[in-house]
Order: sequence, then structure tokens, then C-alpha cells
Amino acid sequence: MTSRLLISRLAASSCCTMADPSRRVLSIQSHVVSGYVGNKSASFPLQVLGFEIDAINSVQFSNHTGYGYWKGQVLNDSELMDLFEGLKRNGLDKYSHLLTGYIGSASFLSKVVDLVQHLRQVYPDLVYVCDPVLGDNGFLYVPKELVPIYRDNIIPLANIVTPNQFEAELLTGEKIHNLEDARRCINLLHAKGCETIVLSSTDLGSDDHLLAVASSVVGEKMFATIKIPRFPHNFTGTGDLFASLLLAWMSLTNKDLKVSLEKTIATMQGVLKRTLEFGKSKTPDGGNIAKAHLELRLIQSKGDIENPKPTIVAEIHS
Repeated sequence: MTSRLLISRLAASSCCTMADPSRRVLSIQSHVVSGYVGNKSASFPLQVLGFEIDAINSVQFSNHTGYGYWKGQVLNDSELMDLFEGLKRNGLDKYSHLLTGYIGSASFLSKVVDLVQHLRQVYPDLVYVCDPVLGDNGFLYVPKELVPIYRDNIIPLANIVTPNQFEAELLTGEKIHNLEDARRCINLLHAKGCETIVLSSTDLGSDDHLLAVASSVVGEKMFATIKIPRFPHNFTGTGDLFASLLLAWMSLTNKDLKVSLEKTIATMQGVLKRTLEFGKSKTPDGGNIAKAHLELRLIQSKGDIENPKPTIVAEIHS
């Protein structure tokens, strides 16, 4: 046997007998060549915090759609399963976490159900973090057929779900006008089997801040809120960043929801402040900041990701 062939066989053997999948994430969401949304927004923070991340891109676009013009490809359900079959055949399908974000078709989302079930057979302790990207501010981003699949098939499989207010309303059929409405929505999602629910943003705050609302029914049961200071500009990729940071900190703190919220929001604030400062520096006349100058400054925020310094405290409610 040649040395090259021997090395090849040893490598294959090593793949098929993969060790403990501690901190190994499979992330299925969108990808852009330029900018930071989807997997581009989630991968770097997870890597900085010590997680291996394998990414499957549900779409691959030149840039995010907020630019008004983009080109690219959409992965279909058959292509998703082709990629996953390759992982399975090589014994690369053992993950500590699954993270899903933007998915644009009902057939693709239905295959994710099969994928979760398989991953749990391989590693029963898999933690599934689902960001059910459906829409915002009253508008759907995806076909309406995805809503019942998330509600009836995906949510019961997820450990952690991070909808915004509009998405929580879609998934429960309940409107949120106050904190008690939010609690009722969250309890409906808990009733489907999900352990931790975080409404990543709601309009229950004030002119100065949004409010995130969170609940956990595992370990120490908790219902909490945390204020999110508003910025005078809209950013893309923030929901994807939020979900990835929450995944990381819930793992690193052994499911301490309060600390995880505080560290996640601290990191988000650091990233957004740096992004806005950069945008303003590129617009000295005080005019409208170009979209390219409001792309998240993730690389420049490595220190905030590694060592967030919370200044906003989560409030625990009875």
C-alpha cells in the first residue's frame, strides 16, 4: 500500500469515528458574497466563541436584497439532501447544535424536519436553535405556506426559538399589545414542546428602546425582559447575529438565560455602535448613509464578541 493511500484511509477512518461533537454547529440559512447576513453574520461570532461551524446556504446571493438589486442561486430541497447525504456517508453528521435561519420554500423546510430527526438519532443531545424568519413589521418575507410548517412541525423539534414580535404572532395566531399578551404567546409556543423562547424584538418598549422578552421552562424556570436601545438606522443581519450569539452563550453558560441575554445584547450594542460610527465616518456631510457602509462591522468587533461587557441588566418577572 502506498503511503498516500494509507494516509487517505486513515483520514477516512478518522472522519467516520468522530469524537464528541462538543461545540459543533450545522447552520442552515442564507449567504451573501458581500456583506453580513445569514451564515455570513452567524459564522464569525460562533468561531470566535469557540464553535466549529459547518454552513449550508439556503440561498447564495451577491448581496442582501435591501440593495434593490442582487443575483444568485436558491438551494432546493433535493440539493439540500444531496449535501447532507455527503456528510452522512463520511460520518460527518454528528453535531452539538443545529441553527436554522432564512428558508424560502415549503419543500425545503419540510426536509429540515427530516434532517433534525436524523441528527437527533446520531446525537440525542443535539440542541436545535430555530430563528423562524418569516417577516417583520406586518410583512411576510416568505410564502405563507411556511407558517404552518414552522408552527406544527419545526417548533415542536426546537430547543430554542427566536422569533420577532410579528413572527410570534403569526406562529400563535395571537396579537401582542402588552407584556401579558407576549407571555401568552410564549406559553403557546412552550406548549408545543419548545424549552426556551426569546422574542428577539418587540414594540413593547418606548421611543428609546425595543424590548426583548424571554422565557425558559428548563432548569430554573424564568420569564425575563431586557431593553434594547434603538438606533436611528436600520441594519441587516441583526436577527441572524442575535440567534448565533444566543446559541453560543446558552451553551457556554449552561443555559443561564439571564446572563445569555445580557451578553448577547452587550455584543449586539457593541457591533451596532461600531457599524454606525463607521457609516457616519463615510458620510461626513451628514447625508444618508450608503447601505454598503451599514454592513455589520463584525471583524472589527472581535473584542466585543469575545468579551462582552454588559451594561443592560435583564429584568426577571414573577
